Amino acid sequence: MSLQSPVNRPLVMGIVNVTPDSFSDGGRLPTTEAALEQALRLIEQGADVLDIGGESTRPGSDPVGEAEEIARTQPLIAALRARWDGAISIDTMKPGVARAAVAAGATMWNDVSALAHAPDSLATAAELGCEVVLMHMKGAPKTMQDDPHYDDVVAEVTAHLAARADAAIAAGVARDRIWLDPGIGFAKSTTHNLTLTARLEALVALSYPVLYAASRKRTIQGVDETAVDPRDRLGGSLALALEGTRRGARMVRVHDVRETVQALQLQAALAASA
Repeated sequence: MSLQSPVNRPLVMGIVNVTPDSFSDGGRLPTTEAALEQALRLIEQGADVLDIGGESTRPGSDPVGEAEEIARTQPLIAALRARWDGAISIDTMKPGVARAAVAAGATMWNDVSALAHAPDSLATAAELGCEVVLMHMKGAPKTMQDDPHYDDVVAEVTAHLAARADAAIAAGVARDRIWLDPGIGFAKSTTHNLTLTARLEALVALSYPVLYAASRKRTIQGVDETAVDPRDRLGGSLALALEGTRRGARMVRVHDVRETVQALQLQAALAASA
């Protein structure tokens, strides 16, 4: 793993979606300039990594063409790289988008399909040499929440990600470049998501760094039915981030960077005082 955690807390990945339809912030950053301002704001708030997304993967979302996704993300990555030397992640399933992003300055490929979307995904990841996040998802975003079913969600998610990591290594991806993400909210019910969080140690035990991403997701509404608007889920997002890191996640992917950094700093201070 090339990314180095701050001394006093896990890494925080800030979300920058240049999409019209993401579940929480779609349409809020309609231009490269607006997205760059938001990215720089998240850096000031303490983000260690910025995750740039040009295609929504919310439940029910429609796919975006490769050229459109590149047009949305590449200019922002290039502009951000000119201003910042930190870690930049491209959130995409498409090898062509990942290739364009790395050419513009991205250093990580965050793939919700765990490099299974296209025949050349694994080979492209090996060629690029960037860090990769392998996330668990069953099916496609358009239909993944129709009726998710598992006999043992922890065992099945862990086995799937272990197999995808093995496939990546066999294709030439360096082991120390691989992160795993249990895919909270992707083809999973509230119960599945809570169980995966409560038993995250099973995934951590595979000895890859784990990225945990539950920020503003519908699981929070599954516990607090009043939290219909994703922007009203800050408390739940912080609770899940703290639990995920307590159980071994090395990085959390969040919308609310400042609040998450503060919560993690307090968590670390409490642990040091015990």
